[in-house]
Amino acid sequence: MKYKTIFFDLDGTITDSAPGIMNSIKYALEKNHLPMLSEEQLRSFIGPPLRGQFCKVCGLADEESARMVEDYREYYRDKGIFENNVYDGVIEMLEKLRKKGFRLAIATSKPEKYAKIIMDHFHLTKYFACVAGMEMDGGRGTKAQVITYALEKNDITDKSKVLMIGDREHDVIGAHENGLDCLGILYGFGSRKEFEEAGADYIRENVEDILQFV
Repeated sequence: MKYKTIFFDLDGTITDSAPGIMNSIKYALEKNHLPMLSEEQLRSFIGPPLRGQFCKVCGLADEESARMVEDYREYYRDKGIFENNVYDGVIEMLEKLRKKGFRLAIATSKPEKYAKIIMDHFHLTKYFACVAGMEMDGGRGTKAQVITYALEKNDITDKSKVLMIGDREHDVIGAHENGLDCLGILYGFGSRKEFEEAGADYIRENVEDILQFV
């Protein structure tokens, strides 16, 4: 296997964060007296940058979306952040990958501050060389920018030895914009169709498949 470093997405790849994210979206919608979204629409917020998703799904202007993100965070920072679980088999997978000598890092569209709290809460921090995420003020606002930041934090110049693993098309797009290969996993919030249309290099079903692949 040519890969030496693996970047993991967080939501939908390491943890099942659906309850906390969806409840935070509901809180923001209710606070702003906006129509409630369907479950499918709520789930579409898991993975992409929130500000852009509020624009896309709710038809809001950018300024309105920024306010929605702030309202979302009112609920998320106290409650939603912990309405979350590590997927079965992930800790065992991380332990085996580290023992085999892989360098692991998190590259997430979640604000880095929140990502680090989650990693510490679930005792995951020890497995990763770094946690790279967005800035609270909207900086590093795309997955591609987060991945670029992760590459810089790890002093990586040979991108051919880095694999991105995630559950949404944004992981594929961000990886390819940085010249990385991407493996899409299907136990998260994306679909095979989404990965195929985004041009994922590999698609796998479950946690065990990741270990077999690398």
